[in-house]
Amino acid sequence: MPARSAKAQAAKRPSAKNTGKAGDFAARVVAWQRVHGRHGLPWQGTRDPYRIWLSEIMLQQTQVAAVIPYYARFLRRFADLAALAAAHEDEVLALWSGLGYYSRARNLHRAARQIAERHAGVFPNQFDAVLELPGIGRSTAAAICVFAYGAQHAILDGNVKRVFARCFGVAGYPGDAAVADVLWEHADRLVPAKNVEAYTQGLMDLGAGICTRTKPRCDLCPLSMQCVARRDDAIAQYPAPRPRKVLPQRHTRMLVMLHAGQVLLEKRPDSGIWGGLWSLPELAADESSDAVCLTRFGVEAGRISALPMVAHGFTHFLLDIEPLQIRVKKIDPRLTAPGVVWLPLTELQGAALPAPVRRILAALET
Repeated sequence: MPARSAKAQAAKRPSAKNTGKAGDFAARVVAWQRVHGRHGLPWQGTRDPYRIWLSEIMLQQTQVAAVIPYYARFLRRFADLAALAAAHEDEVLALWSGLGYYSRARNLHRAARQIAERHAGVFPNQFDAVLELPGIGRSTAAAICVFAYGAQHAILDGNVKRVFARCFGVAGYPGDAAVADVLWEHADRLVPAKNVEAYTQGLMDLGAGICTRTKPRCDLCPLSMQCVARRDDAIAQYPAPRPRKVLPQRHTRMLVMLHAGQVLLEKRPDSGIWGGLWSLPELAADESSDAVCLTRFGVEAGRISALPMVAHGFTHFLLDIEPLQIRVKKIDPRLTAPGVVWLPLTELQGAALPAPVRRILAALET
């Protein structure tokens, strides 16, 4: 059977309809943002692309209230791009610890070094060059260019997808390519010729505080009169949720080896969960804790006791962690593996640890 033409395939996809004038839409968003939008966030009121970039990366999949203290601490240590590029990855990850999605921190560090090497340490001011940096997608690159350079580019983060889906009645799950294409069509056609910063910030503010996932405040929305979802009394139907699936349950055992006020930590591979962080060693299902302690770490185990189970959720699976506390009798430094440190328990605060590992160690009665 011959393959369908690209034109025929496009005809099968939903498309953006010109629901309302683009100029009216943008003007309403801008006017609302001037009066009701957010104006006092730490990363606002600057054209510094480094600070804007940092905030946009931190805000990915993370609420503003959680980001603000991390943003402040990060800038106290890495005041500019040069300081970040010169830093060791462990220090970057330590400052990120607890914020989650650690690939963002690794990509931030990689991008800083790439800018230092390829752009003479100056953050690029062209959209395509920004988009080439590690960890930066189309919407994030657009936001950086809008706020740092006043460029005309469309954003489409998760909150803005919800605004467009409801306002224009775009059915389907935004994670599906065909639905995302329609939302991008709306986003592109609505970018105004002026006041693009206020318009972009306004979309973000509407999605975060007015057009919320549950209990949206439609009576306060400047777009309510043209909103398809409100007109049809179908707000809960837009956007369609991610198709539900049962998350697999996994289990692991972690070794909490204690000696002279220190705990043994092992650096995780760069890829995979908690990539690059320092963590407690894990045991395979068929491994003996005594044997692993001795052969992998040169540790003679003493008393072993089970600590309370810790549950942790990831996007694609749930993890139960069974910590085993081990009082170490003796250490043979000749058998200590690379990528392993004995860290004083008093220095845990500054270490790059996964959140559940930090919880396990914080609960120790030493």
